[in-house]
Amino acid sequence: MKRRVFGLGAMAAVGLSACGTGRDPKFRSYYGPEVTSIVVNKGERRMYLLHHQDILKEYKVDLGFAPVGDKKVEGDGKTPEGTYLIDRRNPNSSYHLSIGISYPNSRDIAEAKALGRKPGGEIFIHGQPNLLKELKRARRTKDWTAGCIAVKNDEMEEIYAMVRDGTVIALRA
Repeated sequence: MKRRVFGLGAMAAVGLSACGTGRDPKFRSYYGPEVTSIVVNKGERRMYLLHHQDILKEYKVDLGFAPVGDKKVEGDGKTPEGTYLIDRRNPNSSYHLSIGISYPNSRDIAEAKALGRKPGGEIFIHGQPNLLKELKRARRTKDWTAGCIAVKNDEMEEIYAMVRDGTVIALRA
């Protein structure tokens, strides 16, 4: 009898393990060339993942709601311009995964302080909003973020897998 119970238990364990790894499908793996830098061309609304000088991937992006010009202060709706680093990731983002940009740097802080304001922060590359109301607005509106760089969710999953913390990102006009 004990042998039969053990046999049934072992078969159930094997059967359950065949159902999958239990991994969330939004977390992909990437085994290709290292992404050595990211370039965002704000005017073209394009983002490029590069391996040295070679373009690995290109994406259409949405920017802040007032995209022309460099971000100066919190709430201005602008996407920063300059060179930063990817410095964090958020798997529980309100925008289907996100990777953080090291804005503001010391220059950004000094510029905002000279204006008597705060520079803002929390600038990310992220996917689409998780909340349905915000998602509907994002789908209707070009440049709908508060200053971030937005891509489609499936693209964000790819970017999240490819880009490592410490990667240089250049945001250009």
